[in-house]
Amino acid sequence: MATNTALHRLTSAKLKHGLEAHRRYSDGGGLWLQVSKSGTRSWIFRYVIGGRVRWHGLGAYPDVTLKEARERAADLRKLVRDGVDLIVEKRAEKLRGVSFKAFATDYIKAQSPGWKNPKHRQQWTNTLTTYAYPVIGDLPIDSLDQSHILKILRPIWNGKTETANRIRSRIENILDAAKVEGLRTGENPARWRANLKHVLPKRADVAPVKNHPAMPYADVPQFMAELRIKNSTSARALEFTVLTAVRTSATIGAVWDEFDFDAKLWTVPAERADVKITDGKPRFVPLCKRALEILDSFRERTDDSPYVFPGGKLRYPLSNMAMLNLLHDMRSDFTVHGFRSSFKDWASECTRADNIVSEMALFHVVKDETERAYRRGVLLEKRRKLMRDWEGFCAQPPAKRDGVVTPFRKKERA
Repeated sequence: MATNTALHRLTSAKLKHGLEAHRRYSDGGGLWLQVSKSGTRSWIFRYVIGGRVRWHGLGAYPDVTLKEARERAADLRKLVRDGVDLIVEKRAEKLRGVSFKAFATDYIKAQSPGWKNPKHRQQWTNTLTTYAYPVIGDLPIDSLDQSHILKILRPIWNGKTETANRIRSRIENILDAAKVEGLRTGENPARWRANLKHVLPKRADVAPVKNHPAMPYADVPQFMAELRIKNSTSARALEFTVLTAVRTSATIGAVWDEFDFDAKLWTVPAERADVKITDGKPRFVPLCKRALEILDSFRERTDDSPYVFPGGKLRYPLSNMAMLNLLHDMRSDFTVHGFRSSFKDWASECTRADNIVSEMALFHVVKDETERAYRRGVLLEKRRKLMRDWEGFCAQPPAKRDGVVTPFRKKERA
């Protein structure tokens, strides 16, 4: 620690007379008296840790006397010799005992600017307010243990499993951040592995994954013929979604900068392509002729919206329920996501395309490491052909397809 070796340089007389404004006066041993432009005086302690010069405030003079300042400086010199960063320690001391709710509120505020979906902040706040804050909101964040987490999760784990797991994950992130801030030590009680997995049943056991109801691929051309005659933004968005085999989030969040019309290629950011994508890389969608026609029809509009498929308010995208509501009016048994299964079944049964091609078209992760190593490309040309064939299949009148297909009739409501 680089400090003045000579101690006690200042005197009471010196402090009362002869000090110039906007200067610092050393008492030695890292203790300084700082005089501001306006003449106010305060004690500061200079120290070096990790190669960085730091300044630590000790209070104003004469509220803190010369004797008191020297005593405080002596104590701080011992701490610095032990490797304590006074600035970090002071901040941690200030935060010690802070409640879970207070820290969580600050965490959400700090993290939310980096969240791609603006709804995430509201979702975080709503779930914590409903389930976590009534149980642990007022408790010091360093006092939380597994019993507190289980008190939140057990009442909803079986009936609201997905919600419960999101809450668990959010609490885990908050407690991890608190540990980084020096407010907690030890294991994170909200972590699933090596912790909660031993006391709560697996999600798959209490909430089995349900497949999205998918329309048989043989019925898709009839459906698409009916869809094409509907004149609405949701109809074109749904048609575009079926033709590209993407998820709803990819379509409704699409903005014009993502499209390369010369290359006939759509670049979908990773966060909208698939929530399971962890590599952070965008995914590419080759666009068939009809998909480009749909895009062109919206490019010709004069409204001022950044979104390809705007909602009721031009500055906002189409609602994530708009396509589903339209589909349910036409075919009540199916979901928009189910068309991805329709596409996969068609590709498997009606084409000679390799499985890897249709899997990459769906943005699925190739699980086999050896195959993944040999398939580093995105197989764009093969995927272009597959999507052109899918477009052609979707456009065929039912009577022209091989085999007999009975037009799908919507169920009558009681």
